[in-house]
Amino acid sequence: MSDNDFTTIDEKEQDFREVHLESGQENPDDTHPGKQPDEKTEVVETAEVLKNEHEEKEDDYEKVCFICHRPESVAGKMMEFPNNITVCSDCLQKSFDAMANTPIDYSKMNNMPGIQFMNLSDLENMVPPQQRVKKKKKKETKKFRKLDIKDIPAPHKIKARLDEYVVGQEYAKKAMSVAVYNHYKRVATDTMDDIEIEKSNMLMIGPTGCGKTYLVKTLAKLLDVPLAITDATSLTEAGYIGDDIESVVSKLLAAADNDVERAEQGIIFIDEIDKIAKKRNSSQRDVSGESVQQGMLKLLEGSEVEVPVGANSKNAMVPLTTVNTKNILFICGGAFPDLEEIIKERLTQKTSMGFNAELKDKYDHDKELLSKVTVEDLRKFGMIPEFIGRLPIIFTLKELDKDMLVKILREPKNAILKQYQKLLALDEVSLVFDDSALEAIAEKAMKKDTGARALRAIIEEFMLDIMYEIPKDDNIGQVTITRAYIEGTGGPIIELRGQEVPRLN
Repeated sequence: MSDNDFTTIDEKEQDFREVHLESGQENPDDTHPGKQPDEKTEVVETAEVLKNEHEEKEDDYEKVCFICHRPESVAGKMMEFPNNITVCSDCLQKSFDAMANTPIDYSKMNNMPGIQFMNLSDLENMVPPQQRVKKKKKKETKKFRKLDIKDIPAPHKIKARLDEYVVGQEYAKKAMSVAVYNHYKRVATDTMDDIEIEKSNMLMIGPTGCGKTYLVKTLAKLLDVPLAITDATSLTEAGYIGDDIESVVSKLLAAADNDVERAEQGIIFIDEIDKIAKKRNSSQRDVSGESVQQGMLKLLEGSEVEVPVGANSKNAMVPLTTVNTKNILFICGGAFPDLEEIIKERLTQKTSMGFNAELKDKYDHDKELLSKVTVEDLRKFGMIPEFIGRLPIIFTLKELDKDMLVKILREPKNAILKQYQKLLALDEVSLVFDDSALEAIAEKAMKKDTGARALRAIIEEFMLDIMYEIPKDDNIGQVTITRAYIEGTGGPIIELRGQEVPRLN
Protein backbone atom coordinates (compact mmCIF):
# COMPACT_ATOMS: atom_id res chain seq x y z
CA MET A 1 0.00 0.00 0.00
CA SER A 2 1.42 3.38 -1.00
CA ASP A 3 1.68 6.57 1.07
CA ASN A 4 -0.80 8.24 -1.20
CA ASP A 5 -3.55 5.93 0.02
CA PHE A 6 -2.94 6.93 3.66
CA THR A 7 -2.78 10.60 2.74
CA THR A 8 -6.16 10.36 1.06
CA ILE A 9 -7.66 8.62 4.07
CA ASP A 10 -6.21 11.22 6.46
CA GLU A 11 -7.72 14.02 4.39
CA LYS A 12 -11.15 12.34 4.46
CA GLU A 13 -10.81 11.87 8.23
CA GLN A 14 -9.94 15.57 8.70
CA ASP A 15 -12.96 16.64 6.64
CA PHE A 16 -15.17 14.32 8.66
CA ARG A 17 -13.92 15.88 11.94
CA GLU A 18 -14.42 19.43 10.68
CA VAL A 19 -18.01 18.69 9.71
CA HIS A 20 -18.79 17.29 13.15
CA LEU A 21 -17.13 20.19 14.96
CA GLU A 22 -19.01 22.79 12.86
CA SER A 23 -22.34 21.12 13.62
CA GLY A 24 -21.63 21.33 17.38
CA GLN A 25 -21.04 17.63 17.88
CA GLU A 26 -18.20 16.19 19.90
CA ASN A 27 -15.19 14.83 18.11
CA PRO A 28 -15.93 11.16 17.50
CA ASP A 29 -12.40 10.22 18.52
CA ASP A 30 -12.82 12.00 21.88
CA THR A 31 -15.62 9.66 22.92
CA HIS A 32 -13.05 6.95 23.43
CA PRO A 33 -9.97 8.59 24.92
CA GLY A 34 -6.72 6.98 24.05
CA LYS A 35 -8.18 5.14 21.04
CA GLN A 36 -6.38 5.74 17.74
CA PRO A 37 -8.28 5.65 14.40
CA ASP A 38 -8.23 2.23 12.85
CA GLU A 39 -6.49 2.76 9.47
CA LYS A 40 -7.14 -0.78 8.26
CA THR A 41 -10.90 -0.38 8.73
CA GLU A 42 -10.89 2.82 6.70
CA VAL A 43 -8.88 1.19 3.90
CA VAL A 44 -11.39 -1.68 3.78
CA GLU A 45 -14.28 0.81 3.63
CA THR A 46 -12.60 2.65 0.75
CA ALA A 47 -12.13 -0.63 -1.12
CA GLU A 48 -15.81 -1.45 -0.62
CA VAL A 49 -16.83 1.95 -2.02
CA LEU A 50 -14.66 1.37 -5.10
CA LYS A 51 -16.11 -2.11 -5.47
CA ASN A 52 -19.68 -0.77 -5.30
CA GLU A 53 -18.85 1.89 -7.91
CA HIS A 54 -17.43 -0.84 -10.19
CA GLU A 55 -20.57 -2.96 -9.73
CA GLU A 56 -22.77 0.03 -10.59
CA LYS A 57 -20.80 0.53 -13.82
CA GLU A 58 -21.15 -3.16 -14.62
CA ASP A 59 -24.92 -2.85 -14.17
CA ASP A 60 -24.95 -0.51 -17.19
CA TYR A 61 -24.02 -3.45 -19.44
CA GLU A 62 -26.16 -6.40 -20.41
CA LYS A 63 -25.14 -10.01 -19.91
CA VAL A 64 -24.44 -11.81 -23.20
CA CYS A 65 -24.86 -15.53 -23.89
CA PHE A 66 -21.50 -17.27 -24.27
CA ILE A 67 -22.88 -19.60 -26.99
CA CYS A 68 -25.32 -17.63 -29.16
CA HIS A 69 -24.01 -14.12 -28.28
CA ARG A 70 -27.50 -12.71 -27.74
CA PRO A 71 -27.91 -10.04 -25.03
CA GLU A 72 -30.17 -10.55 -22.03
CA SER A 73 -32.82 -8.16 -23.43
CA VAL A 74 -33.31 -10.53 -26.38
CA ALA A 75 -32.57 -14.01 -25.01
CA GLY A 76 -34.12 -13.62 -21.56
CA LYS A 77 -32.76 -14.51 -18.12
CA MET A 78 -29.14 -15.77 -18.12
CA MET A 79 -27.65 -18.64 -16.10
CA GLU A 80 -24.35 -17.67 -14.50
CA PHE A 81 -21.33 -20.04 -14.33
CA PRO A 82 -17.82 -19.63 -12.96
CA ASN A 83 -15.30 -17.38 -14.77
CA ASN A 84 -18.05 -14.87 -15.66
CA ILE A 85 -19.64 -17.22 -18.20
CA THR A 86 -23.34 -16.63 -18.82
CA VAL A 87 -25.58 -18.91 -20.91
CA CYS A 88 -29.19 -18.30 -21.93
CA SER A 89 -31.89 -20.84 -21.09
CA ASP A 90 -32.44 -21.74 -24.77
CA CYS A 91 -28.81 -22.74 -25.36
CA LEU A 92 -28.71 -24.58 -22.05
CA GLN A 93 -31.82 -26.58 -22.93
CA LYS A 94 -30.46 -27.36 -26.40
CA SER A 95 -27.22 -28.63 -24.85
CA PHE A 96 -29.10 -30.92 -22.46
CA ASP A 97 -31.36 -32.17 -25.28
CA ALA A 98 -28.37 -32.92 -27.50
CA MET A 99 -26.66 -34.90 -24.76
CA ALA A 100 -29.85 -36.80 -23.90
CA ASN A 101 -30.62 -37.74 -27.51
CA THR A 102 -27.06 -38.84 -28.36
CA PRO A 103 -26.88 -42.70 -28.32
CA ILE A 104 -23.40 -42.70 -26.73
CA ASP A 105 -22.59 -44.04 -23.28
CA TYR A 106 -20.02 -41.57 -22.01
CA SER A 107 -19.13 -43.77 -19.04
CA LYS A 108 -17.66 -46.46 -21.38
CA MET A 109 -15.51 -43.93 -23.23
CA ASN A 110 -13.10 -43.54 -20.30
CA ASN A 111 -11.66 -47.04 -20.94
CA MET A 112 -11.36 -46.63 -24.74
CA PRO A 113 -7.84 -46.13 -26.07
CA GLY A 114 -7.12 -42.76 -27.66
CA ILE A 115 -10.02 -41.05 -25.89
CA GLN A 116 -9.12 -38.29 -23.47
CA PHE A 117 -11.61 -35.95 -21.82
CA MET A 118 -10.73 -32.32 -21.45
CA ASN A 119 -10.20 -30.98 -17.98
CA LEU A 120 -12.70 -28.12 -17.44
CA SER A 121 -10.17 -26.23 -15.34
CA ASP A 122 -8.07 -25.81 -18.51
CA LEU A 123 -10.82 -23.64 -20.01
CA GLU A 124 -10.02 -20.70 -17.73
CA ASN A 125 -7.31 -19.35 -20.04
CA MET A 126 -9.19 -20.26 -23.23
CA VAL A 127 -12.33 -18.18 -22.63
CA PRO A 128 -12.37 -15.28 -25.11
CA PRO A 129 -13.23 -11.79 -23.87
CA GLN A 130 -16.96 -11.51 -23.32
CA GLN A 131 -19.09 -9.29 -25.53
CA ARG A 132 -20.42 -6.18 -23.85
CA VAL A 133 -23.70 -4.61 -24.80
CA LYS A 134 -24.83 -1.45 -23.06
CA LYS A 135 -28.36 -1.48 -21.72
CA LYS A 136 -30.88 0.65 -23.58
CA LYS A 137 -32.27 3.59 -21.66
CA LYS A 138 -35.97 3.35 -21.02
CA LYS A 139 -38.03 5.79 -23.06
CA GLU A 140 -40.29 8.14 -21.21
CA THR A 141 -43.81 7.07 -22.06
CA LYS A 142 -46.38 9.75 -22.73
CA LYS A 143 -49.25 9.93 -20.31
CA PHE A 144 -52.45 8.78 -21.94
CA ARG A 145 -55.20 11.37 -22.00
CA LYS A 146 -58.75 10.56 -22.92
CA LEU A 147 -60.22 12.40 -25.87
CA ASP A 148 -62.52 15.25 -24.94
CA ILE A 149 -64.96 16.59 -27.51
CA LYS A 150 -63.88 20.14 -26.59
CA ASP A 151 -60.23 19.37 -27.43
CA ILE A 152 -60.92 18.09 -30.94
CA PRO A 153 -60.01 20.84 -33.45
CA ALA A 154 -62.74 21.92 -35.86
CA PRO A 155 -62.46 20.92 -39.55
CA HIS A 156 -61.37 24.41 -40.68
CA LYS A 157 -58.57 24.40 -38.09
CA ILE A 158 -57.41 20.95 -39.20
CA LYS A 159 -57.36 22.10 -42.84
CA ALA A 160 -55.49 25.30 -41.92
CA ARG A 161 -52.74 23.23 -40.28
CA LEU A 162 -52.59 20.90 -43.28
CA ASP A 163 -52.25 23.96 -45.55
CA GLU A 164 -49.01 24.87 -43.76
CA TYR A 165 -47.34 21.66 -44.88
CA VAL A 166 -49.20 20.40 -47.98
CA VAL A 167 -49.61 22.44 -51.18
CA GLY A 168 -52.82 22.13 -53.21
CA GLN A 169 -55.15 19.12 -52.89
CA GLU A 170 -57.93 21.35 -51.50
CA TYR A 171 -60.73 18.79 -51.86
CA ALA A 172 -58.67 15.99 -50.30
CA LYS A 173 -57.73 18.13 -47.29
CA LYS A 174 -61.34 19.22 -46.78
CA ALA A 175 -62.65 15.63 -47.02
CA MET A 176 -59.96 14.41 -44.61
CA SER A 177 -60.61 17.18 -42.07
CA VAL A 178 -64.35 16.48 -41.92
CA ALA A 179 -63.90 12.69 -41.77
CA VAL A 180 -61.35 12.88 -38.95
CA TYR A 181 -63.43 15.40 -36.99
CA ASN A 182 -66.54 13.22 -37.22
CA HIS A 183 -64.60 10.07 -36.32
CA TYR A 184 -63.07 11.49 -33.15
CA LYS A 185 -66.41 13.01 -32.12
CA ARG A 186 -67.74 9.46 -32.39
CA VAL A 187 -64.85 8.15 -30.26
CA ALA A 188 -65.23 10.87 -27.61
CA THR A 189 -69.00 10.51 -27.20
CA ASP A 190 -69.18 6.74 -27.86
CA THR A 191 -72.91 7.03 -28.62
CA MET A 192 -75.54 9.69 -29.17
CA ASP A 193 -79.09 8.89 -28.02
CA ASP A 194 -78.76 5.24 -29.02
CA ILE A 195 -77.86 6.30 -32.56
CA GLU A 196 -74.63 4.53 -33.41
CA ILE A 197 -72.38 6.52 -35.73
CA GLU A 198 -70.46 4.43 -38.24
CA LYS A 199 -66.72 4.64 -38.80
CA SER A 200 -65.29 7.15 -41.28
CA ASN A 201 -62.70 4.94 -42.94
CA MET A 202 -61.13 6.58 -46.00
CA LEU A 203 -59.76 5.53 -49.38
CA MET A 204 -57.29 7.93 -51.01
CA ILE A 205 -56.65 7.55 -54.73
CA GLY A 206 -53.88 9.52 -56.38
CA PRO A 207 -50.73 9.19 -58.52
CA THR A 208 -47.35 8.59 -56.92
CA GLY A 209 -45.71 11.56 -55.22
CA CYS A 210 -48.89 13.63 -54.81
CA GLY A 211 -48.77 13.70 -50.98
CA LYS A 212 -50.93 10.79 -49.72
CA THR A 213 -48.55 9.56 -47.00
CA TYR A 214 -47.46 13.09 -46.14
CA LEU A 215 -51.06 14.14 -45.49
CA VAL A 216 -51.58 11.27 -43.04
CA LYS A 217 -48.30 11.94 -41.19
CA THR A 218 -49.17 15.61 -40.78
CA LEU A 219 -52.66 14.70 -39.58
CA ALA A 220 -51.41 12.29 -36.91
CA LYS A 221 -48.87 14.87 -35.65
CA LEU A 222 -51.63 17.49 -35.42
CA LEU A 223 -54.03 15.26 -33.45
CA ASP A 224 -51.26 13.74 -31.25
CA VAL A 225 -52.53 10.19 -31.71
CA PRO A 226 -50.46 7.04 -32.42
CA LEU A 227 -49.97 6.34 -36.11
CA ALA A 228 -48.94 3.11 -37.84
CA ILE A 229 -47.95 3.19 -41.51
CA THR A 230 -47.80 -0.19 -43.20
CA ASP A 231 -47.58 -1.62 -46.69
CA ALA A 232 -50.28 -3.87 -48.10
CA THR A 233 -47.74 -5.56 -50.40
CA SER A 234 -46.31 -7.72 -47.59
CA LEU A 235 -49.70 -8.94 -46.32
CA THR A 236 -50.81 -12.49 -47.12
CA GLU A 237 -53.56 -14.82 -45.97
CA ALA A 238 -52.83 -16.49 -42.62
CA GLY A 239 -50.71 -19.62 -42.98
CA TYR A 240 -48.61 -18.40 -45.89
CA ILE A 241 -45.22 -16.70 -45.99
CA GLY A 242 -45.56 -12.99 -45.23
CA ASP A 243 -47.13 -10.77 -42.59
CA ASP A 244 -50.47 -11.69 -41.06
CA ILE A 245 -53.36 -9.31 -41.59
CA GLU A 246 -53.38 -8.59 -37.84
CA SER A 247 -49.77 -7.35 -38.05
CA VAL A 248 -51.08 -3.89 -39.02
CA VAL A 249 -52.69 -3.65 -35.56
CA SER A 250 -49.53 -4.88 -33.80
CA LYS A 251 -47.58 -2.03 -35.44
CA LEU A 252 -50.08 0.46 -34.04
CA LEU A 253 -49.75 -1.13 -30.60
CA ALA A 254 -45.98 -0.69 -30.81
CA ALA A 255 -46.43 2.96 -31.85
CA ALA A 256 -48.60 3.46 -28.73
CA ASP A 257 -45.86 2.00 -26.44
CA ASN A 258 -47.95 -1.17 -25.96
CA ASP A 259 -50.75 0.86 -24.36
CA VAL A 260 -53.90 -0.89 -25.59
CA GLU A 261 -56.28 1.93 -24.60
CA ARG A 262 -54.18 4.51 -26.47
CA ALA A 263 -53.78 2.26 -29.52
CA GLU A 264 -57.56 1.84 -29.77
CA GLN A 265 -57.81 5.57 -30.59
CA GLY A 266 -55.07 5.61 -33.21
CA ILE A 267 -54.82 5.79 -36.99
CA ILE A 268 -53.65 3.00 -39.32
CA PHE A 269 -52.55 4.02 -42.80
CA ILE A 270 -52.34 1.12 -45.24
CA ASP A 271 -50.37 2.19 -48.29
CA GLU A 272 -50.26 0.46 -51.68
CA ILE A 273 -53.79 -0.85 -51.12
CA ASP A 274 -54.18 -1.32 -54.89
CA LYS A 275 -51.61 -4.15 -54.76
CA ILE A 276 -54.12 -6.46 -53.03
CA ALA A 277 -56.57 -6.22 -55.93
CA LYS A 278 -58.06 -9.46 -57.22
CA LYS A 279 -55.61 -11.11 -59.61
CA ARG A 280 -56.95 -11.73 -63.09
CA ASN A 281 -56.51 -15.05 -64.89
CA SER A 282 -54.83 -16.64 -61.88
CA SER A 283 -54.95 -20.44 -61.74
CA GLN A 284 -53.49 -20.57 -58.19
CA ARG A 285 -55.04 -19.48 -54.90
CA ASP A 286 -54.92 -15.70 -54.59
CA VAL A 287 -53.24 -15.51 -51.15
CA SER A 288 -51.98 -11.94 -51.51
CA GLY A 289 -54.98 -10.43 -53.32
CA GLU A 290 -58.65 -11.24 -52.76
CA SER A 291 -57.89 -13.33 -49.65
CA VAL A 292 -56.29 -10.34 -47.92
CA GLN A 293 -59.31 -8.16 -48.73
CA GLN A 294 -61.62 -10.76 -47.20
CA GLY A 295 -59.42 -11.06 -44.11
CA MET A 296 -59.47 -7.30 -43.57
CA LEU A 297 -63.27 -6.97 -43.61
CA LYS A 298 -63.78 -7.54 -39.87
CA LEU A 299 -60.69 -5.47 -39.10
CA LEU A 300 -62.07 -2.41 -40.91
CA GLU A 301 -65.56 -2.78 -39.51
CA GLY A 302 -64.49 -3.26 -35.91
CA SER A 303 -63.68 -6.46 -34.04
CA GLU A 304 -61.51 -7.78 -31.23
CA VAL A 305 -58.16 -8.96 -32.55
CA GLU A 306 -55.48 -10.88 -30.69
CA VAL A 307 -52.09 -9.40 -31.48
CA PRO A 308 -48.60 -10.19 -30.11
CA VAL A 309 -46.96 -7.65 -27.80
CA GLY A 310 -43.57 -6.61 -29.16
CA ALA A 311 -43.62 -8.75 -32.34
CA ASN A 312 -45.29 -8.78 -35.75
CA SER A 313 -46.00 -12.50 -35.95
CA LYS A 314 -48.20 -14.64 -33.73
CA ASN A 315 -45.65 -17.45 -34.07
CA ALA A 316 -43.22 -15.51 -31.88
CA MET A 317 -43.07 -16.73 -28.28
CA VAL A 318 -44.52 -13.53 -26.84
CA PRO A 319 -47.74 -12.84 -24.93
CA LEU A 320 -50.89 -11.91 -26.84
CA THR A 321 -53.24 -9.06 -26.03
CA THR A 322 -56.70 -8.17 -27.34
CA VAL A 323 -57.21 -4.91 -29.26
CA ASN A 324 -60.66 -3.68 -30.31
CA THR A 325 -60.53 -2.01 -33.74
CA LYS A 326 -63.96 -0.40 -33.35
CA ASN A 327 -62.50 3.10 -32.78
CA ILE A 328 -59.35 2.78 -34.91
CA LEU A 329 -59.45 4.98 -38.02
CA PHE A 330 -58.29 3.16 -41.15
CA ILE A 331 -57.00 5.22 -44.06
CA CYS A 332 -56.11 3.33 -47.25
CA GLY A 333 -54.15 4.83 -50.10
CA GLY A 334 -52.94 3.72 -53.49
CA ALA A 335 -51.92 4.93 -56.93
CA PHE A 336 -54.29 2.51 -58.75
CA PRO A 337 -52.47 2.36 -62.09
CA ASP A 338 -54.65 1.72 -65.18
CA LEU A 339 -57.73 2.88 -63.24
CA GLU A 340 -57.98 5.82 -65.64
CA GLU A 341 -58.37 3.39 -68.55
CA ILE A 342 -61.33 1.75 -66.77
CA ILE A 343 -62.93 5.15 -66.17
CA LYS A 344 -62.32 6.17 -69.80
CA GLU A 345 -63.89 2.93 -71.05
CA ARG A 346 -67.02 3.59 -68.97
CA LEU A 347 -67.33 7.19 -70.11
CA THR A 348 -66.95 6.38 -73.83
CA GLN A 349 -69.61 3.66 -73.99
CA LYS A 350 -71.82 5.89 -76.12
CA THR A 351 -71.84 5.38 -79.86
CA SER A 352 -69.19 7.29 -81.82
CA MET A 353 -71.38 7.77 -84.89
CA GLY A 354 -74.22 10.18 -85.73
CA PHE A 355 -75.37 13.34 -84.00
CA ASN A 356 -74.16 14.12 -80.44
CA ALA A 357 -71.51 11.43 -80.83
CA GLU A 358 -68.44 11.70 -78.61
CA LEU A 359 -64.93 11.32 -79.97
CA LYS A 360 -62.89 8.38 -78.70
CA ASP A 361 -59.99 10.63 -77.67
CA LYS A 362 -62.18 13.10 -75.75
CA TYR A 363 -60.84 11.98 -72.33
CA ASP A 364 -57.25 11.25 -73.39
CA HIS A 365 -55.93 14.57 -72.06
CA ASP A 366 -58.41 15.09 -69.24
CA LYS A 367 -56.40 15.86 -66.08
CA GLU A 368 -59.51 15.54 -63.89
CA LEU A 369 -60.32 12.03 -65.16
CA LEU A 370 -59.38 10.29 -61.88
CA SER A 371 -61.87 12.42 -59.92
CA LYS A 372 -64.72 10.80 -61.92
CA VAL A 373 -64.07 7.41 -60.30
CA THR A 374 -67.03 5.36 -59.04
CA VAL A 375 -67.40 2.23 -56.92
CA GLU A 376 -68.09 0.25 -60.10
CA ASP A 377 -64.69 1.30 -61.50
CA LEU A 378 -62.94 0.11 -58.35
CA ARG A 379 -64.81 -3.21 -58.53
CA LYS A 380 -63.61 -3.70 -62.12
CA PHE A 381 -60.08 -2.86 -60.97
CA GLY A 382 -60.19 -5.86 -58.59
CA MET A 383 -61.48 -4.58 -55.24
CA ILE A 384 -64.32 -6.72 -53.86
CA PRO A 385 -67.64 -4.90 -53.08
CA GLU A 386 -67.56 -5.82 -49.36
CA PHE A 387 -64.12 -4.20 -49.01
CA ILE A 388 -65.12 -0.97 -50.79
CA GLY A 389 -68.32 -0.81 -48.70
CA ARG A 390 -66.24 -0.53 -45.51
CA LEU A 391 -64.39 2.50 -46.90
CA PRO A 392 -67.31 4.95 -47.26
CA ILE A 393 -65.23 8.09 -47.91
CA ILE A 394 -63.49 7.87 -51.29
CA PHE A 395 -61.61 10.89 -52.65
CA THR A 396 -58.88 11.53 -55.20
CA LEU A 397 -55.75 13.63 -55.20
CA LYS A 398 -54.75 15.63 -58.26
CA GLU A 399 -51.57 15.09 -60.20
CA LEU A 400 -49.04 17.83 -59.51
CA ASP A 401 -48.57 20.42 -62.26
CA LYS A 402 -45.71 22.87 -62.76
CA ASP A 403 -47.15 25.67 -60.59
CA MET A 404 -47.83 23.25 -57.70
CA LEU A 405 -44.28 21.90 -57.86
CA VAL A 406 -42.85 25.44 -57.66
CA LYS A 407 -45.05 26.11 -54.61
CA ILE A 408 -43.91 22.84 -53.00
CA LEU A 409 -40.30 24.00 -53.39
CA ARG A 410 -40.95 27.34 -51.75
CA GLU A 411 -44.05 27.56 -49.53
CA PRO A 412 -44.40 24.69 -46.97
CA LYS A 413 -42.92 25.10 -43.49
CA ASN A 414 -40.27 22.48 -44.16
CA ALA A 415 -39.83 23.12 -47.89
CA ILE A 416 -36.77 21.57 -49.54
CA LEU A 417 -35.25 24.98 -50.36
CA LYS A 418 -35.65 26.10 -46.73
CA GLN A 419 -33.77 23.00 -45.60
CA TYR A 420 -30.77 23.79 -47.83
CA GLN A 421 -30.87 27.47 -46.89
CA LYS A 422 -30.67 26.47 -43.22
CA LEU A 423 -27.76 24.09 -43.91
CA LEU A 424 -25.74 26.85 -45.62
CA ALA A 425 -26.79 29.42 -42.99
CA LEU A 426 -24.90 27.30 -40.45
CA ASP A 427 -21.79 28.11 -42.55
CA GLU A 428 -22.87 31.79 -42.59
CA VAL A 429 -23.65 31.64 -46.31
CA SER A 430 -26.90 32.91 -47.86
CA LEU A 431 -28.57 30.73 -50.51
CA VAL A 432 -30.88 32.38 -53.08
CA PHE A 433 -32.93 30.75 -55.85
CA ASP A 434 -34.07 32.67 -58.93
CA ASP A 435 -37.71 32.24 -59.98
CA SER A 436 -36.50 30.95 -63.35
CA ALA A 437 -34.37 28.35 -61.54
CA LEU A 438 -37.41 27.06 -59.65
CA GLU A 439 -39.34 26.76 -62.91
CA ALA A 440 -36.46 24.80 -64.45
CA ILE A 441 -36.46 22.38 -61.48
CA ALA A 442 -40.24 21.91 -61.82
CA GLU A 443 -39.94 21.25 -65.56
CA LYS A 444 -37.31 18.57 -64.93
CA ALA A 445 -39.50 16.97 -62.25
CA MET A 446 -42.48 16.86 -64.64
CA LYS A 447 -40.43 14.79 -67.10
CA LYS A 448 -39.58 12.21 -64.42
CA ASP A 449 -43.30 11.68 -63.72
CA THR A 450 -42.79 10.69 -60.08
CA GLY A 451 -44.44 13.72 -58.47
CA ALA A 452 -42.83 15.64 -55.62
CA ARG A 453 -40.32 12.82 -55.02
CA ALA A 454 -38.43 13.93 -58.15
CA LEU A 455 -37.75 17.39 -56.68
CA ARG A 456 -35.41 16.11 -53.98
CA ALA A 457 -33.41 14.00 -56.45
CA ILE A 458 -32.93 16.95 -58.84
CA ILE A 459 -31.88 19.39 -56.10
CA GLU A 460 -29.47 16.84 -54.57
CA GLU A 461 -27.80 16.49 -57.97
CA PHE A 462 -26.93 20.15 -58.60
CA MET A 463 -26.38 21.08 -54.92
CA LEU A 464 -23.68 18.43 -54.46
CA ASP A 465 -20.83 20.56 -55.85
CA ILE A 466 -22.01 23.67 -54.00
CA MET A 467 -22.23 21.87 -50.64
CA TYR A 468 -18.74 20.44 -51.28
CA GLU A 469 -16.99 23.64 -52.40
CA ILE A 470 -18.58 26.31 -50.13
CA PRO A 471 -16.91 25.21 -46.84
CA LYS A 472 -13.47 25.53 -48.50
CA ASP A 473 -13.64 29.35 -48.73
CA ASP A 474 -14.69 31.43 -45.71
CA ASN A 475 -14.97 34.58 -47.85
CA ILE A 476 -18.10 33.38 -49.71
CA GLY A 477 -21.16 35.23 -48.46
CA GLN A 478 -23.96 34.43 -50.93
CA VAL A 479 -24.74 31.85 -53.63
CA THR A 480 -27.47 32.46 -56.21
CA ILE A 481 -28.82 29.49 -58.20
CA THR A 482 -29.80 30.39 -61.77
CA ARG A 483 -31.70 28.65 -64.55
CA ALA A 484 -28.48 28.33 -66.55
CA TYR A 485 -26.88 26.34 -63.71
CA ILE A 486 -29.90 24.00 -63.48
CA GLU A 487 -29.85 23.37 -67.24
CA GLY A 488 -26.06 22.88 -67.28
CA THR A 489 -25.25 25.90 -69.49
CA GLY A 490 -23.77 28.13 -66.79
CA GLY A 491 -22.82 28.34 -63.15
CA PRO A 492 -24.16 29.84 -59.91
CA ILE A 493 -23.50 33.48 -58.99
CA ILE A 494 -21.11 33.61 -56.03
CA GLU A 495 -20.69 36.83 -54.03
CA LEU A 496 -17.90 37.40 -51.50
CA ARG A 497 -18.50 39.00 -48.13
CA GLY A 498 -18.72 42.78 -48.36
CA GLN A 499 -18.79 42.66 -52.16
CA GLU A 500 -21.68 44.12 -54.13
CA VAL A 501 -22.18 42.86 -57.66
CA PRO A 502 -23.37 45.63 -60.05
CA ARG A 503 -26.83 44.87 -61.41
CA LEU A 504 -28.05 45.97 -64.88
CA ASN A 505 -31.30 47.94 -64.88
